[in-house]
Amino acid sequence: MSKQRFDAILESNNRSHIKITEKAKRSAYFAINVFNEERMLQHLTKDALESVKSAVYSGSKIDRKIADQVAEAMKGWAIAMGATHYTHWFQPLTGSTAEKHDAFFDLLPNGKALEKFGGGQLVQQEPDASSFPSGGIRNTFEARGYTAWDPTSPAFVYDTTLCIPTIFVSYTGEALDNKAPLLRALSAVDEAATAVARYFDKNVSKVNATLGWEQEYFLVDKALAYSRPDLLMTGRTLIGHTAAKGQQLDDHYFGVIPQRAIAFMKALEKECTKLGIPVKTRHNEVAPNQFELAPVYEEANLAVDHNLLLMDVMEKIADRHHFKVLFHEKPFAGINGSGKHNNWSLATDTGVNLLSPGSTPMKNLQFLTFFINTIKAVDSYEELLRSSIASASNDHRLGANEAPPAIFSIFIGKQLSEVLDELEGVSHGKLSPEEKTELKLNVVGKIPEILLDNTDRNRTSPFAFTGNKFEMRGVGAKTNCAKPMTVLNTIVAKQLLAFKKEVDSLIDKKNLKKDEAVFNVLREYIKTSKRIRFDGDGYSEAWEREAQKRKLSNNKSTPTALRVLTSKESLELFKSMQVMSETEVRARQEVELEAYILYLQIEGRVLNELVYNHVLPATINYQNQLITNVLGLKEIYGAAHKALSSAQLSVIEQIAEHVAELKKKTDAMTEARKKANKLVDSHKKAFAYCDNVKPYFEEIRLHCDKLEQLVDNQLWPLTKYRELLFIK
Repeated sequence: MSKQRFDAILESNNRSHIKITEKAKRSAYFAINVFNEERMLQHLTKDALESVKSAVYSGSKIDRKIADQVAEAMKGWAIAMGATHYTHWFQPLTGSTAEKHDAFFDLLPNGKALEKFGGGQLVQQEPDASSFPSGGIRNTFEARGYTAWDPTSPAFVYDTTLCIPTIFVSYTGEALDNKAPLLRALSAVDEAATAVARYFDKNVSKVNATLGWEQEYFLVDKALAYSRPDLLMTGRTLIGHTAAKGQQLDDHYFGVIPQRAIAFMKALEKECTKLGIPVKTRHNEVAPNQFELAPVYEEANLAVDHNLLLMDVMEKIADRHHFKVLFHEKPFAGINGSGKHNNWSLATDTGVNLLSPGSTPMKNLQFLTFFINTIKAVDSYEELLRSSIASASNDHRLGANEAPPAIFSIFIGKQLSEVLDELEGVSHGKLSPEEKTELKLNVVGKIPEILLDNTDRNRTSPFAFTGNKFEMRGVGAKTNCAKPMTVLNTIVAKQLLAFKKEVDSLIDKKNLKKDEAVFNVLREYIKTSKRIRFDGDGYSEAWEREAQKRKLSNNKSTPTALRVLTSKESLELFKSMQVMSETEVRARQEVELEAYILYLQIEGRVLNELVYNHVLPATINYQNQLITNVLGLKEIYGAAHKALSSAQLSVIEQIAEHVAELKKKTDAMTEARKKANKLVDSHKKAFAYCDNVKPYFEEIRLHCDKLEQLVDNQLWPLTKYRELLFIK
């Protein structure tokens, strides 16, 4: 080893162990726990580094000998960082992450031990993964599945474990995770977008989809959270009367962050910074105890990994600060729920954001091309995009005051609407000299160079253009961003391929110049995708009626939303774009339906337990105290007790009425659940839970919440909203 390389490694290790104080600049320790390009430059040979970079940027395979070199360097760096184990870190169809830790440890024939980690362990592993959901791809007795290294997302050390991001596939090759389809979709949009971008700049050789997620969450005191079986088992409060003061004063939103919360955020930001997660923004959200965190935008695959890692880290940091962090989309009734807004764009390797208006007609023509094609893609596959955010928990949030409705529409604002309307009005075919001048000066030139926020915000829009990106607002707080990002990038890739084919046809067959051909195709897209554009109030009944006229879907429940996955159009889309096979798509539909059923099944069981083990005993106990009080008054005052005990008698009667209805509804819910459980077909079972079981939840809650108001506070067995929702 040369002295120069030795010194570089020594410097890297020293930097990795710098003391992080309150005054330390975050840039000084950013990504020190990540085996990124900076680390590879210091630890790998030139050939190994070039091989890894080629795999990252062009998708080439890494030779096994090179993999051995990378593994050896990675092991040395990780051990120097304090790692004792390694794991393939993957994303099964549970929606979260999974890991199995193995030690850097092996025995030699002579009985001595050594630290061992080779290319075989880096590139591929075989976890015993029989219990992960597969949607019928495998039988439960078939345990074999493979995790394979994803070099586009750098390995990192967390605590004492080297974590290697990987895909997860079955023994027969089908994707059993959320990462593999995402990588395929990103490859598809890269190829399609690059081909179109080269109309405007021949130097473009790669286009990356970028993602900036905004993570909303709640913090609840850990001791109080552990007093609520529903919070622990389902992630939300199944019963609980709203506090007298909630969010109605808007005093929490962007307010001073509570001291306990800010201490948690500081610790979280330190850990995120070391792990290379570029967190930037923090603030109070609308609801009490609700907060938001947002990073700098990144390449979409890395952004997805960072969001999943963030949620893992948040739970650990919250525990240290005696909090329970809640990612459920609607943990509390009567106040805002939590989403995960996905800000999406496309960026070239020449440093251009393809969805950013430019300073010249050519740059603005490029912007309009990608802008209009995205609108067209969403119009063509709005129902599929809706399915990508469907879940039992997100059903509680969509359409409420803090989230867009289930109807997918696009908000682009007044200025851009006028630009598209004017472009639509140009005559078909070859452009006259006057039209060319008008388009270049009046239409394309209208889009400002600097004013990125040329639109207002529309919080009711599921898919809004916000200056230089599209914001997908309906994604749930605990959803894996890979699901909506896979669909979005796939449909945009499909649309861009169709666009290029049409433009090339006009150039070849009708002898149109490139600009004229582009304008002609874009104009037709503006006309045919007009129904998806809506700038008004997405919550209004008028819009629901108008959307029906426009033949836009309005799938309000998860079972309804998931039906589109196996439509002929959806299956053809994923197959033609080589993102998922029919088997993989059907498996995902099955997994999502099963998850929906199980979530509602668990909620029903927990609700039954709350009613019979908590609410009814406490209520009857209090009712007995009131009866004893009335009998005592009768014994003392005789016939005059009726006037003195009228209030107690009224409360006793109210309690009796609610107890009777509560038992009746709970028993009916249990019977409906039993009937649903007998069904074999996943679709029928999901709809049975949706239509026949779930409606009882709110009816049961109503009576529980009424009893909470009637029963003595000291006797009520569950922590109340006013105690859960206000951090001191």
